[in-house]
Amino acid sequence: MKQRILIVGAGFAGMWSALSAARLMDLHGHTDTEVAVLAPQAELRIRPRFYEPNVHKMAAPLHDLFAAVGVTFIQGTAERIDAVGKTVEYRDAQGETTIRAYDRLVLASGSKVARPRLAGIEHAFDVDEINEAVRLERHIHSLGQLPASAARNTVVVAGGGFTGIETATEMPARLRKALGADAEVRVIVVDRGSEIGAALGDGPRSLIAEASAEVGVEWRLNSSVASIDADGVTLADGQRIAASTVVWTAGVRASSLTEQVPAERDAQGRLHVDRNLKVIGQDDIFATGDVAYAAVDDAGNYALMTCQHAIALGRSAGNNVAASLLGVDPIAYSQPKYVTCLDLGAWGAIFTEGWDRQIRFVRDEAKKIKTEINSVWIYPPAANRAEALAAADPMIPVVA
Repeated sequence: MKQRILIVGAGFAGMWSALSAARLMDLHGHTDTEVAVLAPQAELRIRPRFYEPNVHKMAAPLHDLFAAVGVTFIQGTAERIDAVGKTVEYRDAQGETTIRAYDRLVLASGSKVARPRLAGIEHAFDVDEINEAVRLERHIHSLGQLPASAARNTVVVAGGGFTGIETATEMPARLRKALGADAEVRVIVVDRGSEIGAALGDGPRSLIAEASAEVGVEWRLNSSVASIDADGVTLADGQRIAASTVVWTAGVRASSLTEQVPAERDAQGRLHVDRNLKVIGQDDIFATGDVAYAAVDDAGNYALMTCQHAIALGRSAGNNVAASLLGVDPIAYSQPKYVTCLDLGAWGAIFTEGWDRQIRFVRDEAKKIKTEINSVWIYPPAANRAEALAAADPMIPVVA
């Protein structure tokens, strides 16, 4: 009877886990283990690009890729993990409940924007999932059909972190495309921080402020949203901003499936893992991507909820879960080089290196790198067995 590696999730970490597990099995000529991916759809949704227009095009099909490397795809949504019985209960495409057993589990179920219990939060859009990002895009296109008003021409972005900055600096151009090149538009970032771009550190901060001013993004600092309604937001200090569009980007939390694994979690719900990405205290469960609280080096740095980390985490998790069944040595996860490439709309971009975010490239030069990342680097490999398996080697650095 075949053993089964079950991978929950087909995002960056889940896809690369599947390819990497298949790679190690192939290297050892092992054909008695099924590598299966359980996810609602066999496609990689390019989440880092959801702040851009044309979101409906930002998904890459995975059926042919999985078939090429011998990975089984199971369409469904995981609902319950039984760590003792080693099963996952899921709801299939027809809505029926099914149980699938595993010998090893890789949890790669990702994360979601943390929407708070806030009055009127249902009025806010987000760029977290493709359906929500598409809904926002359709809404922006529809604004031109409304009577001209300050509210129609105003977008409030709640949260001044990485996603909030990229969403806000892209928004003036998106609004003018919908409302006309001469439209007087306003984009306002509401952020708890005391300085523009504070979440990105000292290095990029002044450039984020410069770019914001140039593209037309205002910041309300030391501020937070108290409530939202169909016509705008009320801030904690009582100030009112009339806006037909509010985008929530503040806070991210790991998939709630982590709560079903008996193990320690961090403040964002991520499971504590060892250097091989095995969940501490669980012999048969690995965690990767946004659900893993994983050390990237020996200097005290931990993986962030980014595709940059998810790709390497996935390759390592897939290799190591396969190694645990083959009885061969794992390869400890390590990702010492960290970079950021922050899109700043028409101004350009900022490319930094290191955890202290030292500036390396700015404006057009950085924008070219960002375009390459978003259009090439983060997409799946071709559905060619040899090429795909080679690309899944955990020793390949995501950032050279």
